[in-house]
Amino acid sequence: MHRSSRRLAKVCSGERRNVDCRKGLIGGLCIEAACWRLVRKEQKKKWHSLIFKVWNWKNLNEAWVKVKQNRGADGIDEVSIEEFERTLEQNLNEIQRLLKQDRYVPNPVKRVYIPKPDGKRRPLGIPTIRDRVVQQALKNVIEPIFEAEFLDSSFGYRSGKSAKQAIEQIEAIRDEGNEWVVDADIKAFFDTVNHEKLIDAVAERISDGRVLRLIRAFLEADIMEQGQRLAKNVIGTPQGGVISPLLANIYLHYFDVRMAELGYEVVRYADDFLVLCGSEEEAKEALSHVEEILGELELTLHPEKTKIKNFSEGVDFLGFTIYISHKVPQKKGIKKFKDAVRRATRRNLPINLEMVIQRLNPVVIGWGNYFRIANVNWLYKGLDSWTRMRLRAFKEKKKSYLSNCRITNEFLENLGLKSLSTLLNPEW
Repeated sequence: MHRSSRRLAKVCSGERRNVDCRKGLIGGLCIEAACWRLVRKEQKKKWHSLIFKVWNWKNLNEAWVKVKQNRGADGIDEVSIEEFERTLEQNLNEIQRLLKQDRYVPNPVKRVYIPKPDGKRRPLGIPTIRDRVVQQALKNVIEPIFEAEFLDSSFGYRSGKSAKQAIEQIEAIRDEGNEWVVDADIKAFFDTVNHEKLIDAVAERISDGRVLRLIRAFLEADIMEQGQRLAKNVIGTPQGGVISPLLANIYLHYFDVRMAELGYEVVRYADDFLVLCGSEEEAKEALSHVEEILGELELTLHPEKTKIKNFSEGVDFLGFTIYISHKVPQKKGIKKFKDAVRRATRRNLPINLEMVIQRLNPVVIGWGNYFRIANVNWLYKGLDSWTRMRLRAFKEKKKSYLSNCRITNEFLENLGLKSLSTLLNPEW
């Protein structure tokens, strides 16, 4: 299929998807559903007077429910989900009052760090529960406006989109003869988002000054680390905020559109993306366009992590290594799974075998469900055997080949052990 006709087919399928995913919401009564209905009627309209929808009492309650479901750690005020809920009506009333008066000021964000596979640390910004509720209320209102414009090449943090679909899209484009890839990595994306350019991107569709000021307030919220207030945040959007993924997609939508206009096949998941090309020369040309467009957004590519590759050597994306005719979990993903199993089956844990299995099952199910779309039949069988060996060693406090006879597979299954192999038959 020629690139132009393929792009037209993608646009048509995208229009059908948007109608389908909203069909069940139009008859509903929630604020988010009402916004979907309005956006569907006037997709190119510039929106104003949205703030009253943000502080609408029903919307604030819906936002609280989502925040509660997502759980998460306390912010700098150390108010937990449970504590916030004990005085819920009072808290929501106070939020509503401040939003109505245009006096809402976000709390500083608590900075914490999580380890990365390369040994470095990724900074996360944890807002307070109060700020998460407001961000979710804001997201409920503005997300449908931008979802109506996002391209089908974008898969991350979007309703009705998934990592599985992104992988399937890559394979479909690859199978049309696009075996060369620009494997790109944006350097410190969330830390380098330009606030003014982001606000300008939001303002292209939203003219409500109070909504724009609220978004800016969240972007510029102070950061606290180990109890010390750091400088005002003048660049970037903290990872960990409820609204950060949506803002990231809004910011990179310009990149998606420009690349589509140039005729390139892009698959993007948040700030990770691939550009699939028919030849090495086309991939080199695409890379120069990528650098140019990202430069307009004041973003840069990581020089060491950005490469031009062929599927014959394997392309890593979203935890998979994708080849010409098959895909497998990345080696670091397998290592991560085994490390999690080791932690759950340490021989010095003061619990019995059944409790260990209860702790282990979520690891097996979560990892197994994610990767079961890959070619993993023999891998899953091997990992299942290795996991059972770890459980037998835990039970007997030592590794012994004779334990295979004493502690059978059936015995472990009767204790409730889930296996990776049994996850392969059901659909994702």
